[in-house]
Amino acid sequence: MNQSTFDLEAAAGTIRTWLDEADRVLITAGAGLSAAAGYDYGDEDRFRELFPALHRLGLRSRYLVGVPLPPELWWGYWAVHIDDIRFSSGPNPLYRQLSSLVGDKDHWVMTSNVDALFARNGFDPDRIFTPQGDYGRYQCSTPCTPTTYDSRPLVEQLLATYDPATGAVTGPLPSCPNCGGEVEINVRIGPEFVDAPHLPAGRRLDDWLGTATADTRLLILEFGAGFNTPGVVRWPGEHLTRHFPHARLVRVNPTHPETPAGLEGRTLPVPVGADHLLDALTVPHPAPDPTVAP
Repeated sequence: MNQSTFDLEAAAGTIRTWLDEADRVLITAGAGLSAAAGYDYGDEDRFRELFPALHRLGLRSRYLVGVPLPPELWWGYWAVHIDDIRFSSGPNPLYRQLSSLVGDKDHWVMTSNVDALFARNGFDPDRIFTPQGDYGRYQCSTPCTPTTYDSRPLVEQLLATYDPATGAVTGPLPSCPNCGGEVEINVRIGPEFVDAPHLPAGRRLDDWLGTATADTRLLILEFGAGFNTPGVVRWPGEHLTRHFPHARLVRVNPTHPETPAGLEGRTLPVPVGADHLLDALTVPHPAPDPTVAP
């Protein structure tokens, strides 16, 4: 779809209508939503600002999974990264816009993002499913226990000994409170991931979807979900649209807005960033002047 010929205002009008007609709304989101909100993992300028030592080593973005680093540098990176994304203070305007847009509609959130920006910006934490984890928790690397731990004290402890010049922490490295072994942030990187804290929300979401009927008008608003982990957000949204005869899917993605064949009339590809769409949706639209002929 060509962005230059895309009619954003017409799409916003369709979405307003679909939202008004919906009985329920499922918001699904990938990394593109947080990028539009100002947390772009691929932003080299922001990376250079936060991690000058790592930038001097030749690294250029926060996509560091699989990059071998000494433990002192690895934990220095995690401390700064999580403090910036997970524990930053103040509301996020884009997420607040989305919360206001949905309003009192019966809704749930399912996201591959682990930054808790939904819960921190007006969405009910009990109605958010984060199957990929949460930067706010850490776990044993083995793991020796299904228990996870609050990462805020850990991040504060690491930042207290963090040296921006070297990018390293100089204090003791984190250890498991249960067995004393190594720990990692509670995000789905490998088979050691502890999903126990997130499963109850997943079951509640299943129950919510299970009470929907063939007549339920479900609107799925998908933001920034590409093909890094399509099985988490993108494909489930398509499956639900096929399953419920009156479901509709809005796919907001500047690079991969395509929607499946066979769902014509019930899907809307929107090839722009979430910020542009939400701005269009939240612009006041005055009622027509009855003295002006249509």
